[in-house]
Amino acid sequence: MHLTLIGIGTGNPEHLTLQAIRALNAQDLILIPRKGSGKADLAELRQAICDEVLTNEATRIVGFDLPQRDEATADYRARVDDWHDAIAAAWVGAMAPYPEATRVALLVWGDPSLYDSTLRIAARLDPAPEVEVIPGITSLQALTAAHAIPINDIGAPFTVTTGRQLRDHGWPEGAETIAVMLDGACAFQTLDAAKFHIWWGGYVGMAEQIICEGPLAEVSARIIEMRAKARTDHGWIMDIYVLRRL
Repeated sequence: MHLTLIGIGTGNPEHLTLQAIRALNAQDLILIPRKGSGKADLAELRQAICDEVLTNEATRIVGFDLPQRDEATADYRARVDDWHDAIAAAWVGAMAPYPEATRVALLVWGDPSLYDSTLRIAARLDPAPEVEVIPGITSLQALTAAHAIPINDIGAPFTVTTGRQLRDHGWPEGAETIAVMLDGACAFQTLDAAKFHIWWGGYVGMAEQIICEGPLAEVSARIIEMRAKARTDHGWIMDIYVLRRL
């Protein structure tokens, strides 16, 4: 089996590259995960992307229910490993009725290489498929574009991290600029707000995009309020932010 992981950006069909469109049209089967009723529009967005660019009438689109991660297990890594095993099994179950499908694809939010586990899940398949990766626009790129900022100062590095890391370990040593992903609890609240500037965005690159920027001490409460309202309105939220020392 040839498995193609296609980066689709942040849900905007215009984020697709020509390479991604060609790859979609070369598939026998496209798998679309369903994450539950609260996140139904994520599956709908993937379906809408296929509807817009798919011209190969032989390509079959199949949905499958994405397993939920067990939050009861104390060990975070064990929870993630078990979850990935369950997802790999769900892929196999979704493909099983179509043994003739030798080219199978998944549409990956953003890019498969940045804080995404699709490649790790693919490595669990047995027999191992031939894997091809089509890069996509990341939420980090969409965020900096939305705010019209460069991510780094001239000749300077930046650090990409997660909300969990920021919450548990604090500001990364030696960093001047950080990008924070996968933060479900607004970990910027753990910092000395007077020392930082923030560029925040939710649903970046999508029609629902919301952004906020300013000294962290001045906009922190506003971001928390915006995020909570958006999550209530949509049932889910994807957000990301950049922090820089003042």
